[in-house]
Amino acid sequence: QVQFVESGGGLVQPGGSLRLSCAVSGIRFSIYAMGWYRQAPGKQRELVARVSSGGSTNYADSVKGRFTISRDNAKNTGNLQMNSLKPEDTAVYYCNVDLSGRSYWGQGTQVTVSS
Repeated sequence: QVQFVESGGGLVQPGGSLRLSCAVSGIRFSIYAMGWYRQAPGKQRELVARVSSGGSTNYADSVKGRFTISRDNAKNTGNLQMNSLKPEDTAVYYCNVDLSGRSYWGQGTQVTVSS
């Protein structure tokens, strides 16, 4: 059974920073791609950032230069460092792992950017 423990969400002022973490168990984490997605109210879930099993990264244009995704295969953990946060970054953020179409999702963590 695949299990996720997501942490790090919360309320932050515009311009602030948050660091999301996702600890995954029940799979061989190192061979999976890992990504962070987000869903704002009334909007579709969208990819924020993704890191392949080999370490290649890609980002949504809206977060390039502000967010950094990383993974620690020794700890079965993925992280998303979010800097210069904007109100439009407000959403529920979901951790995802996938391997050849086999995809698993975390429960989500709320990020709210507001003054």
